[in-house]
Amino acid sequence: MNPTGLDLPPLMAAFVFGLMGGAHCIGMCGGIMSALTFAVPPSMRHPARMGGLLLSYNTGRILSYMTAGALVAALGTLVSLSPQARIALQVVAAVMLILMALYIANWWKGLLKVEAVGRRLWRFIEPVGRRLMPVVHLPQAFALGALWGWLPCGLVYSMLAWSLAIADPLQGALLMGAFGLGTLPALLATGLAARQLSQLIRHPATRSLAALTIIGFALWQLWALMPHAGH
Repeated sequence: MNPTGLDLPPLMAAFVFGLMGGAHCIGMCGGIMSALTFAVPPSMRHPARMGGLLLSYNTGRILSYMTAGALVAALGTLVSLSPQARIALQVVAAVMLILMALYIANWWKGLLKVEAVGRRLWRFIEPVGRRLMPVVHLPQAFALGALWGWLPCGLVYSMLAWSLAIADPLQGALLMGAFGLGTLPALLATGLAARQLSQLIRHPATRSLAALTIIGFALWQLWALMPHAGH
């Protein structure tokens, strides 16, 4: 029995969604990762140190995702007081996944409007993050990642909608943690200048395949909810 109450398939799905959203992650955070890399003095830019800084940065970022997931899921416990409200939240989560897929494939950019909601908070967070640059120590990298984890991102907001529908703080944190781990390959490839992997992730065919897979999963979720819609 799973002690978290969250079956492995949703966690795997969240990981795969993070992996498939790599092209978007490169666009949103790739510049930050490159700046983190090239701001380090050349004399200190050896693989072991750079790897440690990048892992510390991403650990802070993923922990911020998990914190947001727990907070949003806690809100979901208040919203989903009735079975009808819970089903409605699950429908919203599935729709957000479809919007995320359209966003990843560059077929529709409607999630940019959702990102605008978070920009007000980001105006206060970004200056604090810039004071941590250049990053030369692991605690600096961790703190910067923790701050940059709140960067307005439609991809993250789509996953938070799923956390809201789960309506359990621990499960919401685990879901966002799995998603964050899925984003690691793309961002580590950017930070370590792994050009071939970055190009593969950003290729239109890769983005389209990722989008179609996510849409298929969302439609499957909506289909599973249909028998309960009348209740």
